[in-house]
Amino acid sequence: MDFFEQQAKAHRKTKWLVIYFVMAVAAMIAVIYLALILIFAGAQGHHRYYYEGQQSVSFWDSRIFFGVSFAVIAIVGIGSAYKTAALAAGGSAVSEMMGGRLIATNTTNPDERKLLDVVEEMAIASGVPMPQVYVMDSENGINAFAAGHKPADATITVTRGCMKLLSRDELQGVIGHEFSHLLNGDMRLNLRLMGTIFGILCLAIIGRILLQTMRGGRGKNGAPIAIVGLVLLIVGYIGVFFGRLIQAAVSRQREFLADSSSVQFTRNPAGITGALKKIGGLGPMGSRLDHAHAEEVSHMFFGNGISEPFIGLLETHPPLADRIRIFEPAFDGNFPVVNYDDDDRETPPIPRRKQAPMPNLFGTVVGGAILAGGAEPPVIKPHIVLPALGNPTPLHLKYAEQLRDSLPDDVRAAARDPLDATALIYAMLLSCDDTQRAQQLAGLEQRAGSAIRQKTAALFPDVSKAAAHAHLPMINLALGALGQLTAAQYDTFSKTADWLINSDGKVELFEFVLQKIVFRHLDSQFIKAQKPVIQYYSVKPLASDCSVILSALADISSNDAGEVKKAFDTGAPYLRAPDDSDLQLLPREQCGVNQIDASLNRLALAAPVIKKNLLEACVHVIDADGVILETEAELLRAVADTLDCPMPPFVTN
Repeated sequence: MDFFEQQAKAHRKTKWLVIYFVMAVAAMIAVIYLALILIFAGAQGHHRYYYEGQQSVSFWDSRIFFGVSFAVIAIVGIGSAYKTAALAAGGSAVSEMMGGRLIATNTTNPDERKLLDVVEEMAIASGVPMPQVYVMDSENGINAFAAGHKPADATITVTRGCMKLLSRDELQGVIGHEFSHLLNGDMRLNLRLMGTIFGILCLAIIGRILLQTMRGGRGKNGAPIAIVGLVLLIVGYIGVFFGRLIQAAVSRQREFLADSSSVQFTRNPAGITGALKKIGGLGPMGSRLDHAHAEEVSHMFFGNGISEPFIGLLETHPPLADRIRIFEPAFDGNFPVVNYDDDDRETPPIPRRKQAPMPNLFGTVVGGAILAGGAEPPVIKPHIVLPALGNPTPLHLKYAEQLRDSLPDDVRAAARDPLDATALIYAMLLSCDDTQRAQQLAGLEQRAGSAIRQKTAALFPDVSKAAAHAHLPMINLALGALGQLTAAQYDTFSKTADWLINSDGKVELFEFVLQKIVFRHLDSQFIKAQKPVIQYYSVKPLASDCSVILSALADISSNDAGEVKKAFDTGAPYLRAPDDSDLQLLPREQCGVNQIDASLNRLALAAPVIKKNLLEACVHVIDADGVILETEAELLRAVADTLDCPMPPFVTN
C-alpha cells in the first residue's frame, strides 16, 4: 500500500463526497419545490375561477423557489455543521457516543492489559502516537472501530466480546485492521460521511415533526402543512437512503484493503480469519451492536454491526466467508460454534511468545535496557524508507514488541501512568551536567511538586542511557497516558516542560523534536486547535520552507561545508520544484529551531504529493554520506510526524 496514494485517494473521495452532497441537496430542493407548487395550485383551485374552466399551473415561482432553496440549504447545512462540530473532538467523541469506556493506560485487568499491549506494539511499529483505547462494556458481540480526524486524535474502540473472546493473535489481527484505517485516511472520510448524512436526515426529522403536529386534523387549512411534512419526510429518507448507499460502497471497498493490510502487517492470516470465524460462530450475536447509534457508525466497524439490510447494496461489509476466503480459499463456510462465557472472571495472563533474536537496530539490548552504542550505525538505503510509511512490516512489529519489553520496568510503568508520564518527559529534558540538573530539579519541585521531582530524578539514569532511537517510542507510548491528564494537570505539564526546555537559554535539537511531537498531538485534545486543511497544491510557494528543512538536515550530517552542500544538492532534485523556485542552501543561523518550526507548520498544510517529495528529498539528504545517524533519523521522523506521515522505526534485516 502506497501511503501517499491512499491519502490522495481519501482526499479525492472527500471531494466526490462534497459533489454528491451538493447534488443531493439540489435534487431535494427540486422535489420539494415541485411538490409545493402542486400543493399550492391544488389549494388555490378551490377559491379561483379559471378562463374557460381550465386550471393553469405555473411551474415557476421565484419566491417559492428561493424560499425552498434557502430553507433546505439552511436545514441541511446547519444539521451537518452541528454534527461535524459534535465530532470535532475526534475519535473520543465517537467512542463516547457509542458508550465506550476509556481504559486507563496503567490498568492491571488482564484482558485490558492484553488489549493495550497489542495497541502499544502497533503504535510503536507504525510510528504513530499511542491512541486512546475504549471498550464498550455492554456489547457482547465481536467488533471494533477506529475513529478520529488524524492519528493525533485517534481512538481504538472494541466491544467487550472482542476483548474477552479473541486470542492475542486474533486481537492483533483486528487491531492491525483498525490501524490500517487509521493510516490510510479512512477515519476523516468516515466522520465527514456521518456529518453529511445527519444533515440530510434533518429534513426527515422536520417532516416527522410537522406530521405529528397536524395529527388529529386541524381543518382544511392544516392539510397542506401535513402534506408538506409528508414530502419532507419522504424526501429526507430518500436522501438518507442514497447517503447510506455511498456510505456502504465506501466501507465495503475499504474493508478488503484493511484486511489485507492487517495480514501484511502481522504476517499471520490466522489472526484475522480466526476473529472472523468467531464472529460467525457466535450466531445472531456475531458482530452486532445494540447501541442506538450503531447504524450511524455502521460503516466504521470491523464487522457488520447492524441487522442485514434487505438490499445488498446497503451492506456496509462484505460477507464473512468472502473475507475469509481471501486468505483461506478452501474455507467451506462452516463456522465453529463459539460459546460466550459471561461469568466476568478475569482471564489468566497470556504467556509471552518466545522472542526471536533481536534484528539489527540502532543500538543493542544490554541489561534489559536499550543503551546507546554497541553497534555501528546501519546503512539504510533511501528506497526502503518511503515504502514503509503507513506500511509497517512484521519486522517492525517484532522490533516494537522487543523494544517495549526491553525498557526498564520503571520506565515502562511511568509511560502508562498519566502523572508519571509527565516525569518521564521531564527526565528526557534534564541536563547531563550535574550542576545544571540540580538547578532544574529544584525548579521542577517548585512547579510540579516534590513527588514529580523525585520520580523524575529516579527515571533520569535509565532515560539518559537510552539510545536516541528509543526516545520516540517512549514519547509515543507516554502520549497515551498524557492524554488522560486533566486540563489543569496538562496546563502545569506544558508550562513546566517549556520552562525546562528553555532553562539553559537554548533549545537543543532533541528538545525541539520532543516539544514538537508532544504538544502538537496533545494541544489538539486539550486546546481544541483548528483542524488543518490543505492550502498548498504546488511546491513553489513552499520553496523557502523546504530550503530550511533540507538545509537543517544537511547541517546535521556534517560540519564540513563541502559535505553539507553535497548533501543538500543530493536531495534537492527530489522535491521536483520548478526551475524558478527559490530553493537554496541556507546558512546554519537561518535554519534554527524557530525557522524549522515555522516551516513545518506551513508544510503540514501541503498536498500529499508535496509531502512525499519533501520526505524523499530529506531521505536523500541524510543518506548522501551512505549512513543515517540517529540524530538524522530522529529529526527525519519528527518531520514526518509533523506532516501527518507516520514513519516506522528504521529497522534493517
